[in-house]
Amino acid sequence: MDALSSSIVNTAVAYASQQTADAVNVTVLKKALNAEAAGAISLLAALPKPIQAPASGSVGSLIDTYA
Repeated sequence: MDALSSSIVNTAVAYASQQTADAVNVTVLKKALNAEAAGAISLLAALPKPIQAPASGSVGSLIDTYA
């Protein structure tokens, strides 16, 4: 095998190896993002429900806008 053929083969092997590494990195990133999403969902689910303001009456239904 001459030097040019050897160089082409080495370049092709390196390219294939890099593609495999990229695919593994993308898979790890997807799993990490899914884990973060699951954590965010559980944090949101743990938030207390907001208290509803009374619909009528004078206590808590009016806002004094004068300072």
